[in-house]
Amino acid sequence: MMHVAILGAGTMGHGIAQVSAMAGHDVSLRDIEADIVDDGLTAIESNLEEGIAREKVTESTAEATIDRLKGTTSLEEAVTGADLVVEAVPEEMAIKHETLTAVESHVDPATLIASNTSSLSLTEIASVLDYPERAIGLHFFNPVHIMALVEIVVAEQTSAETIARAREFVNGIDKTPVEVADAPGFASSRLGVSLGVEAMRMVQEGVATPQDIDTAMELGYNHPMGPIELGDVVGLDVRLDILEYLRDELGERFRPPQILKRKVRAGKLGKKSGEGFYVWEDGDIVGTSGEWGDA
Repeated sequence: MMHVAILGAGTMGHGIAQVSAMAGHDVSLRDIEADIVDDGLTAIESNLEEGIAREKVTESTAEATIDRLKGTTSLEEAVTGADLVVEAVPEEMAIKHETLTAVESHVDPATLIASNTSSLSLTEIASVLDYPERAIGLHFFNPVHIMALVEIVVAEQTSAETIARAREFVNGIDKTPVEVADAPGFASSRLGVSLGVEAMRMVQEGVATPQDIDTAMELGYNHPMGPIELGDVVGLDVRLDILEYLRDELGERFRPPQILKRKVRAGKLGKKSGEGFYVWEDGDIVGTSGEWGDA
């Protein structure tokens, strides 16, 4: 088993920590504030309790998972001795560069350094490393403890050995890996935001309500969650950042619609803020925001 360090205890970070610990790895979960770390560990405990209630997780597995988890605000403490470090910090290149530079000063040259970025160039992220051949993308999907897919993103610098070790890790945590080249948006984000942005344009143009668009994709195309609801869950600010990046890299077809820009400017970021295209209470949809058909 490995020592895995997860940097960032938010939605993605604590999810990656949970599945790693459930697979038997010793996990350090680090964030810059103790309250954020505590919230991440509490979320893991809640996920496990829900798994027990649904008879998907045994009590012994839950207890063992918690025992393998350690929270900290110290980056050095988290990554020292780690076999794998996964950064799940905010999607800003400067923050990722600062984080990876700090990580490399505390780990062995053989330590794998992975990014959970959903769209940024892994080749650029890895460029600050003295040993960039050990950099890899491990793009998990939300909610991590349920979603089976992990995109393994290969940078220009990534070695064949790093790819093999990353595949072994992903298979070992009972996820399914797909390997993609380091291209803007990779595979999943590029396709996912394409569907999401068109759905938002349809809402803006008054083609259909968010509920009807989501229902159409769930029942007509067997999607587990419609594209409008998914945008709210991911975060509309995150969607906007990805679209703006892809527009710069790939052109106007990824231009963000005005309805998305307005919601982000108003602080209506989706589930995490309580309102986006839907209104949310205690993690559940209780209504619609009301802004649609206003092209």
